[in-house]
Amino acid sequence: MSTWTPQSWRQKPISQVPAYPDAEKLAAVEAQLAKFPPLVFAGEGRELKTHLGAVARGESFLLQGGDCAESFAEHGADHIRDFFRVFLQMAVVLTHGASKPVLKVGRIAGQFAKPRSSDTETIDGVTLQSYRGDIINDIAFTEAARVPDPERLLLAYRQSAATLNLLRAFASGGYADLTRVHEWTMGFMKDTSAYPRFEELAKKIDDAIDFMRALGLTPDNTPSLRETKFYTSHEALLLGYEEALTRRDSITGDYYATSGHMLWIGDRTRQPDAAHVEYFSGIKNPIGIKCGPSLSTDDLLKLLDKLNPANEAGRITLIGRFGAEKVEEHLPRLVEAVQKAGATVVWCSDPMHGNTVKASSGYKTRPFDRIMSEVQSFFAVHRSLGTYAGGIHIEMTGDDVTECTGGGVAAITDAGLKDRYHTYCDPRLNASQALELAFLVAEEVRAQRPARAIRAAE
Repeated sequence: MSTWTPQSWRQKPISQVPAYPDAEKLAAVEAQLAKFPPLVFAGEGRELKTHLGAVARGESFLLQGGDCAESFAEHGADHIRDFFRVFLQMAVVLTHGASKPVLKVGRIAGQFAKPRSSDTETIDGVTLQSYRGDIINDIAFTEAARVPDPERLLLAYRQSAATLNLLRAFASGGYADLTRVHEWTMGFMKDTSAYPRFEELAKKIDDAIDFMRALGLTPDNTPSLRETKFYTSHEALLLGYEEALTRRDSITGDYYATSGHMLWIGDRTRQPDAAHVEYFSGIKNPIGIKCGPSLSTDDLLKLLDKLNPANEAGRITLIGRFGAEKVEEHLPRLVEAVQKAGATVVWCSDPMHGNTVKASSGYKTRPFDRIMSEVQSFFAVHRSLGTYAGGIHIEMTGDDVTECTGGGVAAITDAGLKDRYHTYCDPRLNASQALELAFLVAEEVRAQRPARAIRAAE
């Protein structure tokens, strides 16, 4: 650690790096970003790590989700508000069903860069650079649009700042007030089968608030009834951007990435001796590690040793993304290795990325039944091993999109994908699918409590 600096990652091998044609312009933009105010603060990062520590102990549950990739074109108050509304609905369902606090972390205000399986893509015989997210290049399939442009880093910073400003207002300005729980349902959801179920829950909340009001506890004198804590996260793929927003905390002297509260390392960039892990080893934010089928137990233990040598609770969240048919093959060996090492982590399921298929209509999609199956297998593995399944990590939106097929509520068919397929990258759950998933997860969290209690007694 004594040799670590915010720049030391530049001496390591790196993958998923865009080829900027103008290195001097890129350096100038990064220098400009380094002078900008932080987007988040070190104290908020420490606070989030404390909350994640509670998740690691089984005292809370992590709900992490948001857009696959934020776009400049879709940025707007309504889009952010609708996402926040669905997120609040999911959190209420989980809190009530699981009888546990729910830690809310969005994939938002920084989730711009995307890893790609190939540096190029070909359409109708034309080959161009791959789209890597709006922070790097444009989705339009033209040669000029696909050239990485450093000015986009500044646009991403400004959009993140505006998004954070609105989210903080929603979280603390009364929008999260539990007396407004009926208002969080979008109009298009009222014709779905999830609506009556949520309204039944909302009525129970109303009754509970009426009871508390009779005892003298109201949103006016009890902030926890009208406010909520909300944190941001993203994949720290573009290390030049992250370096420019790395700041030294004036209280502790530690370095923090101030681009978001929590950052994660992707499945394609988690090599123990490579640049991304080097950068993450020196920042004190809580961090996530995506764990796919190719992650060996040896590499996982190396990552934990390098990224959390003091074994701090809340520092590491392991985000499994295996695919519905591979969870039971790969997750147990990782869990057992972590148990044997005595490492403290949060176990979280990403049921989206391992379940991407190409529909008969030609659209990339994620079948809802496979998403549900991976979640159920995730909880089943942890019940069998006596460990705590602590969170879910999903790509979702508050918009009425048709990107993931199936769902008892949405029932989107392959042919229906074309109706409102708006994603810039990967398919997202729409609002009704996300809420349906929340009810399932609440049941799974509730079901794992007795199993853990029995095992602890033994």
